[in-house]
Amino acid sequence: MRAGQHPNRRSLRLKCYDYAQAGAYFVTICTQGRVCLFGEVVDGEMRLNAAGAMVDAEWHGLPRRFPGVQTDAFVVMPNHVHGIIHVGARFIAPEFVSSIQTGVADYDTGAINRAPTVGDIVRAFKAVTTRRIRQHGMANFGWQRNYYEHIIRNEASLDGIRAYIVNNPLQWALDREHPENWKRGKP
Repeated sequence: MRAGQHPNRRSLRLKCYDYAQAGAYFVTICTQGRVCLFGEVVDGEMRLNAAGAMVDAEWHGLPRRFPGVQTDAFVVMPNHVHGIIHVGARFIAPEFVSSIQTGVADYDTGAINRAPTVGDIVRAFKAVTTRRIRQHGMANFGWQRNYYEHIIRNEASLDGIRAYIVNNPLQWALDREHPENWKRGKP
């Protein structure tokens, strides 16, 4: 086994698909152990706590971190998030900058020199939210190792997924991620 390979881990991604190509992607990311940490659903409405508010803010900040990426419908649930990401798949060249203080010309190391993949975006989102939430007192916070994604192929599918996301708090009692449903043996 080569370094970096893990036994019994299989990719959930579509083989030979370029996840940096322009398109819309639906993602679901769950907390480690599906523990409810982001607030609660009350009367069909999600009430975010401080950690949930941090997650919400970071999601909406993704377009600043990744030019060419737009966020769409999004919801923070007690133990997971659902969101739609639009990837523009454009090349973003690093800017040439000159340091007045050192007199040395250099490239801006913070720029992206290729279109980000969905994996790049999710990885950054998970890393930043994990760091922020741990800094604010939840030292053991973490996300599940992987995430669910779905390539959105047409407007009808996009509209249906948007409705699913917006209505997710209303359906919390039936949600497969709801801890009470695990106890009852529901999917």
